[in-house]
Amino acid sequence: MRNRQNSPLETIRQELRKRKKHTQALSKELALFDHNLLNKIKWMTRERNLNNLTRTKAYLEFYLRHPEVHWAFLGHMVSRNGGWNMTDLKGEFLTKLLSEKEQETFFHFLERGNWLIFQDVYPQFLLYEESLKQNRPLFDLMPLFNVSIFMETVWNYFWRVRDSYILCIALVINEQSYLERRVIQNPHYQKEVLSKFEFQLQDWLSFNQILFPSEGENLKGQTLHQFRSLHERILLGKRLYAILFKNKDFHAQALDWAKRHPHTGSRRDYWPHLFHYVNEGLPGITYPLRLKSCRLRKGARKIYSPKLEHAWKNVSHSEAEPGDWFQDLNAVDDLEDDIETMDGEIKSEYCKTLGRLEVAALAQKTIPFLESK
Repeated sequence: MRNRQNSPLETIRQELRKRKKHTQALSKELALFDHNLLNKIKWMTRERNLNNLTRTKAYLEFYLRHPEVHWAFLGHMVSRNGGWNMTDLKGEFLTKLLSEKEQETFFHFLERGNWLIFQDVYPQFLLYEESLKQNRPLFDLMPLFNVSIFMETVWNYFWRVRDSYILCIALVINEQSYLERRVIQNPHYQKEVLSKFEFQLQDWLSFNQILFPSEGENLKGQTLHQFRSLHERILLGKRLYAILFKNKDFHAQALDWAKRHPHTGSRRDYWPHLFHYVNEGLPGITYPLRLKSCRLRKGARKIYSPKLEHAWKNVSHSEAEPGDWFQDLNAVDDLEDDIETMDGEIKSEYCKTLGRLEVAALAQKTIPFLESK
């Protein structure tokens, strides 16, 4: 009776308290676990974690099989943005503003985060899928894949209650917390990326803008203003969820668009009137301003936005750093459903970003931190 009267968050807190009291030693169930399935999950994860294209495709395919797992579609759409950010580094504007070394450094920062999230979340998805096949929860096996006890607890709750919102936001909390120590607080990325690129992240580049396209030229999304803040990144995830899932009409439009436009990494995927994955320019030729309110001026060539496969080679990653991020029960507070439906209008802001980039690239203007070197 007591459990039935508890709120969902209090139930999860209680289960986490119990879980934390137990040792992390593998149980008999883990010891007897089917190692063929273990190897299969690891192999499938590795095969789909080759690059941003394979990850993004895998998220959508899983969502189409299991639409109750909302994060799979949210992750798909955010991963598309990751791919666009990667190809921007080899596109029309940023190649004029960043050195090749800086492009490489920023790419590896983006790629590492993209890779880490997939290798953490995709085994969770495959265990869920196997649980459905066997008609019993297999989430106690998550330690074999170094998944946080936070997610092990929430998946078990989801198995009983089927609360898609709580599972999705738990995954947002988990993935951002997972990245916090491994990427955001990593001394190498602190020194080589975040300290140097702070200005661009906030004011020049579109890396802090998450875009959700639908048919036509429609865009919705959000802008992140404090990239280094774990709390702000979690709040961003909740706002993005509200845009993508709390407006059923837009959800249907975005999903239909995603199914009909395979992810290539080129921004031509969503705005073919403005971008092209073929570079129509001539080396050494300076072109006048082409953009006016997100439209090309008469006779102007399109903006170069390459496909990912032409911009970057696959990366061989070192193993993910060990350790469970979950230490504090206060993390459960972020599961609260405290954001209403959001419009997510971002087109005007994104157009201004493109305009600033074009002006800077045309002038081959040095971004302030480069001037101070």
